[in-house]
Parts: sequence; structure tokens; C-alpha cells
Amino acid sequence: MPTNTTEQRRALLDELTQTQRERLSHIDFKLYFLGELRRADVVGRFGTGPAAATRDIAQYREIAPENLVLDNVDKVYRPTESFVPLFDHSPQRVLTALSHGFGEGVGDSLKSMVRCEFPTALNQPKMSVLAPITRAINRGKAVKLVYTSVESGRTEREIVPIALVDIGIRWHVRAFDRRRKGFRDFVFTRMESPVVLEESPIGEEEKVEKDVQWNRIIELELVPHPNHPRPEVVMMDYDMPDGVLHVKVRAANAGYMLRMSTIDCSPDHSLEGLEYALWLKDPLALYGASNARLAPGYRDPRPDAPSVPIKAL
Repeated sequence: MPTNTTEQRRALLDELTQTQRERLSHIDFKLYFLGELRRADVVGRFGTGPAAATRDIAQYREIAPENLVLDNVDKVYRPTESFVPLFDHSPQRVLTALSHGFGEGVGDSLKSMVRCEFPTALNQPKMSVLAPITRAINRGKAVKLVYTSVESGRTEREIVPIALVDIGIRWHVRAFDRRRKGFRDFVFTRMESPVVLEESPIGEEEKVEKDVQWNRIIELELVPHPNHPRPEVVMMDYDMPDGVLHVKVRAANAGYMLRMSTIDCSPDHSLEGLEYALWLKDPLALYGASNARLAPGYRDPRPDAPSVPIKAL
């Protein structure tokens, strides 16, 4: 099939009904961000029959023939190396779809498309960076990229992404770093030119089950700050009629959550200011969390603990 120009693509899309464009947009989304498309994906999303789903995929191929190829081994369509999205995908909508589902299920049955943690995104990663990462998470693949960190500057890395994380001010990816032989957090805005490594096998030590900090769930008891002038307001704000807010968080994300929520984690509730509406009743609950030092006022209980400055988030 000949390749259509951008103008030809738009003209062909303009001839379609809104319903048809929605179905093609879903196909585009599945290919771009999950790296695979099955006829059942269209059937399940829109409730159409198999024949109608086949026609939708054929119509997508007519408009963007260079975007997908059939994987005869897995019997699914894959995006090609020359894939260019047929639609403009809003960053917030994409992240919402990946974290909450893209219309599949109702109510409590909604499920994320890839492993994900989220409050609210305040910055937006580039879609050309996000897409290879989410494809790698979905398919269990490694990624090669260029990464700029505060400590090491600009270096080439190989990582094995396991989950998306939203800490309120940004999205990052939890991944195994083959350079440092351990799990780390990688910020999307610091990534360049990610490429999925199709032929690079994933070792047992690189799988999500081996990430101790990710799999450890910490239970926190938050109470109105003892120095707050109106503790009853705090109880209303956080829906805590008994005066205690019970929170469960992954050890890998605990420090971020407590810092972004401005929770006093000092053992003697010594931080001052109305921004500290809550106090962590038992700071020892953070013991062993890799980023506990990010929590406001946290003090390592070990008597010989080194004083480590907070690194840039």
C-alpha cells in the first residue's frame, strides 16, 4: 500500500463519522502506547462484532498502512518502526487512560492498562518518550535511552521499566537500572531517544517481583498536627471522624507522598506552619523506606546514621 501524506490522512479522516474516528483513535492508541492490537480490543471496547472490528482495522490500514504490521507469532498487530500516530493524543487523556482504563469496565471494575500509581500530573512528558516506555512495561521489555541525572549528568542507560508513578508534580517510571544493578526512579522529562530492546531478555532480578521497595506496603497513621489551631477542620478536610487517617503506600513512593502532601514526619512534631496540617504519628513506620529522608522532618532513628542531604527530586 502507498504511504499517505499528512494532508491525505486528514482528508480521509474527515470523511468518516465521529463514531468511526473514535474506533480508529482507539486502534491508534493501542498500537502507540501498548505496542499491540487485537481484533478483540476493538470488539471489547465498542461492543461491535468481529466482522465490524476487522473492517475498522482494515480502514485504519488504508489510511495509515505504514503504521502497523501483523506479528504472525503472537497473532497481534504491532506498530512499525516508522509509526506516526494518526491522531493527536492529549497527554492528560493518555495518562488518565493508562492509569484508569480507556472505557473498559464500569465503576470499580475499571483497571489500569499498565502498572501505575497516580495523584495528579502537573507536568507533561513527551508522547514520543512515554510511548516506548509504556510499550516496554506492557510487553515486559528493556529500553535503551539517554538519561540526564543530577548525579551523573548525561549518560546512556539500559533500563527495564516496571511501572508508571505520579507523585503529584511529575510522572516518572520505576525501572531496573542495568548500570547500577538495582531499581531506581527515572523522570520522563530527563529521557531522550528511548528504544525498546526487542531481543534483550529480562533477567529474574529485573522483574517487578524482585523490587523489594515497590512490593513493600507501608501503613501510616496520620493525625491532625498537634500545633494546628483548628484540628476539627483538618478532620473534616481529610474525612477522619475518629481523628486518624490510615494510609497505605509503597515504600518506593512513601517519601514522595509525604513530601508532596506536606506532612510533618518529625518525631516531636516540631515543624511549624499551617501547611503542616497532618503529623505522622509513628515516624518509625518509615524505617527502611529508600526515600524516607524526603519526608519533611524525618530523622533516621539509627544513632550512627549519616547525615545525607536531600537530592533534587
